[in-house]
Amino acid sequence: MSGGGDSSDGEEAGRGGKARAGLGGPDSEAQGVTEAPLAGRPRSEAQGVTEAPPTGRPRSEAQGVTEAPPTGRRSTPFAHPDTPPTPPPRHQPSRPRLPAGLPHALLRWVVLALAVAAWELAARVHGSVYFPPPGRIARHMYDLWFSGPVRHLFLTEAAVADILPSLGRMAAGFALAAVAGIALGVAVGRSRRAYALCNPVLQFARAVPPPALVPVFVVVFDFGTPMQIASIVFSAVWPVLINTAEGARNTDPLRLDVAAVLRLGPVERLRFLILPSALPRIFAGLRLSLSLSLILMVFSELLPGTANGIGFTLTDAQTRSDLLTVWAALVLLGALGHLLNTALLAVEKRLVGKGRATA
Repeated sequence: MSGGGDSSDGEEAGRGGKARAGLGGPDSEAQGVTEAPLAGRPRSEAQGVTEAPPTGRPRSEAQGVTEAPPTGRRSTPFAHPDTPPTPPPRHQPSRPRLPAGLPHALLRWVVLALAVAAWELAARVHGSVYFPPPGRIARHMYDLWFSGPVRHLFLTEAAVADILPSLGRMAAGFALAAVAGIALGVAVGRSRRAYALCNPVLQFARAVPPPALVPVFVVVFDFGTPMQIASIVFSAVWPVLINTAEGARNTDPLRLDVAAVLRLGPVERLRFLILPSALPRIFAGLRLSLSLSLILMVFSELLPGTANGIGFTLTDAQTRSDLLTVWAALVLLGALGHLLNTALLAVEKRLVGKGRATA
């Protein structure tokens, strides 16, 4: 009897032991029995499940999540019970920002307006016929050149007869000087021997004052438009040529080595390496040439044999003692020079970029 009882107790103890041991079998999970973790490693970690952080540390902090601060009084351990709650930060409305460069442009216009106002005040106080106020000069310019019909873009017959021929001569001379200067500058700049041989000649030609060459061109071309254009081209070509040669010589050797590795042809090197590298120096030379072209345009029209142009108007008004027209021609030349330089600078910033522009 005692042997049978021991065997039954042993079988029950064995079944109970299996249930308590919980070896991870499916029976224990179905019965909702909490099993003991595996030795040295929690079950959740073994199954890839993120458990809640231990007591005393918020779950959001453990997971790297920033929770919103609680509203109302903060429960800091050092806050006095009577301390009023900190109000939430007020939302500051963003102020509308002006476009970049607009304040600087407005400041320049303010300086120009102040200079004109000072000129007007000084001329009216002095009352001299040789120093008219800018208001009278502006009215005379309007009556003389810009009071024409709409179909002529408000240009009068005097403007068509004098301003447009001058601009045409200057544009032709400047364009020929730019093309010749860039072509010769690239050719000279890419050859060390050619640059060494031509550099003294270039420096000599640049040092000659441009108006001093006009009598030479009068002898060669006689009076007229060919002489005027030739004098503009010969005087304006040197700044473009010298600056282009310097820009072509300063091309990065590393880029040229890369172009050799990629087996780029001469045209591709010129298009993708040499000209982009020399563009800032080319535009610096073009701006100098533009100023010289305007100067030579007026100077060539001051010579005998000229029948129209701004320079001819200036000389004719001087012989008639028409000082108001003389001042109007001077103001017109200054405005044309400023507008042409601004247009060229805009093209430079468009092609080169603001960071590499020379002005």
